[in-house]
Amino acid sequence: MLRFDDLQLFVRAADLGSLSAAARVMDMSAAVASAALKRIEQQLGARLLARSTRSLRLTSEGEGFLEYARAALSNLDEGRRLLASGQDQVSGILQLSAPSDFGRNLLLPWLDEFQREHPKLTVRLLLGDRIADLFRQPVDIALRYGEPEDSSLVALPIAANNRRVLCASPGYLAKHGEPTQLEQLAQHNCLLYMLGSRVHDQWSFHDGKREVGLTVSGDRFSDDADVVRLWAVAGAGIAYKSWLDVAGDVLAGRLKVLLPGLLCERAPLNLLCAHRAQLSKPVNLLREMLASRCAELSSRFPVFPQLDH
Repeated sequence: MLRFDDLQLFVRAADLGSLSAAARVMDMSAAVASAALKRIEQQLGARLLARSTRSLRLTSEGEGFLEYARAALSNLDEGRRLLASGQDQVSGILQLSAPSDFGRNLLLPWLDEFQREHPKLTVRLLLGDRIADLFRQPVDIALRYGEPEDSSLVALPIAANNRRVLCASPGYLAKHGEPTQLEQLAQHNCLLYMLGSRVHDQWSFHDGKREVGLTVSGDRFSDDADVVRLWAVAGAGIAYKSWLDVAGDVLAGRLKVLLPGLLCERAPLNLLCAHRAQLSKPVNLLREMLASRCAELSSRFPVFPQLDH
């Protein structure tokens, strides 16, 4: 196979009428240039340049090949320019996976805005609470709560300080009363989330002095985290949810945060990918946008600055 730099040397030597001059322009020694010319002639099975101690001229074979060498180099340069310009544009297909509630209630409108800003971008979105297999599923990146279990994945923080909150609707609280102590959760219907066959009925908190773990119970379970949120909004019970997932409901008055002085479980949101090569320009721009929007939501909950201590 012909080498790109060998073709360049041949064209430069033909243009300058000197192999040594071409070597100086390409910052190589005369011996390396001579070896390169010999290599290309051997690969083509033809003598391209007739050389003497004082002059250099194209052979008839060299004259015929020169046109094709120029065209090949020109096409390669054009290809590199197109590739470089493509890397500057936000285009192509962005394939991502996200949790059900975060995806439906926050990510969808943010993605709509992102695509309006970058109309050449196509988005392929998979929603679900199971951890996406980034090595097998057709996704480039995944957004997931919690610390990644697979240490081989690249994890970039989107909302590192996000935490869970206890919340319930005003209607539920009017009917069943508002708990003022953690122990009173045993008297309430707690809305439970399932992942696989595991029910997440162990809720952890910090009361300022110690870690407190409670086993809670309720009459509703779902493997879709957004269903748990909808049950809470409908007044079915108390939920223990990521602040990001219920922020809109709390700010709109559909849900109320309970025992806000408690230090609740961390629920960091991370962007995961299998390889850093997947951190393309669209991915990095989306990551910046998501981090900014999540920080804005976190700032609207006044307890959060205290939770980081």
